Amino acid sequence: MQKLLNKIVCGDCIEVLGKIGGPFADLIFADPPFNIGYKYDKYYDRVKKKNYIAWTKDWMIACKKVLKPNGSFYIAIGDDYAANIKIIADELGLFMRNWIIWHYSFGQQMKTKFARSHTHIFYFVNDKKDFIFNDEKVRVISDRQKKYRDKRANPEGKMPDDVWDEYPRVCGTFDERINFPCQMPESLLARIIRGSSNETNWVLDPFSGSGTTAVVSHKLNRVYTGIEISKNYSKESEKRIKETEGLPIEGEGKRKWSTQHEIELKGLYHENKVPTEQLADDPDLLILFTNKFNMRIGTILNPFQPKQLIQHLIQMRKSAKLGPLRGHPIMRKMEKSESERKSWENGVIMR
Repeated sequence: MQKLLNKIVCGDCIEVLGKIGGPFADLIFADPPFNIGYKYDKYYDRVKKKNYIAWTKDWMIACKKVLKPNGSFYIAIGDDYAANIKIIADELGLFMRNWIIWHYSFGQQMKTKFARSHTHIFYFVNDKKDFIFNDEKVRVISDRQKKYRDKRANPEGKMPDDVWDEYPRVCGTFDERINFPCQMPESLLARIIRGSSNETNWVLDPFSGSGTTAVVSHKLNRVYTGIEISKNYSKESEKRIKETEGLPIEGEGKRKWSTQHEIELKGLYHENKVPTEQLADDPDLLILFTNKFNMRIGTILNPFQPKQLIQHLIQMRKSAKLGPLRGHPIMRKMEKSESERKSWENGVIMR
């Protein structure tokens, strides 16, 4: 078991997990090949349908055997085999808690049918009554809070819907993108890991690829194991994980603003969909937003203050790091004139 501890293991996940004596994983996230003809480093993703389904069952059985009794099992999959995943899970005695749709922009454009712009993410557990779910870590500001000022609103916010449209695909032009195919966004993995595991819990990714699951687990103080068939991907993933060393740890003094904080702030901003102008004009809403940010990054003893966050948000907007909120009338109005936007930003900073 120690050989798996905080490692990217190069090998076939069925073979590697078949040698493990018992359950160790608190959380498994699997993003297997979709059988759509993609040429990976060491694998061509096109086999006969019956063979692919049989192989899917084999790796799911291997994962189920190492999942703790109160563990959670997430699987990302495309349209063609989503139903098969559900059937196999039922056969294995897994309980489905959510069938999540990850909807993203920059979908696959088609000539003869509608563009494909989503992935299915299944959320299963071993025991339908005993599992980890940290709702306070993933709640977002509700419409009752940000639009209607409804006193009946839960002060902790609402649970995200089962359609996730906050996370774009990691396209080739994105700063987050490294030289790997099919890279998952870190912010999406962070929601899953925060929600379905605790610090020091063990997270397994049987198809590690670019190592995103391991990277995010490391940043969030989880133990990780990635299994990857490609030696090149394994090596590059290990290098990527080492680059996350030195990130702030909870309780170790006042935190300096970092690139990782920018990433977390941008993610939270787009998840909650509250324009910067509204945050600046509504102190109560800004306090809610700031509390969620501090909880997300683990700043408890020396939290960031609302004034600091709004200033960082404005600076990120000025440098085009924040990006517009899709479809918000306020944002469309703000983008009408460069001079109007600058005047507003300067006014907020002086408050």
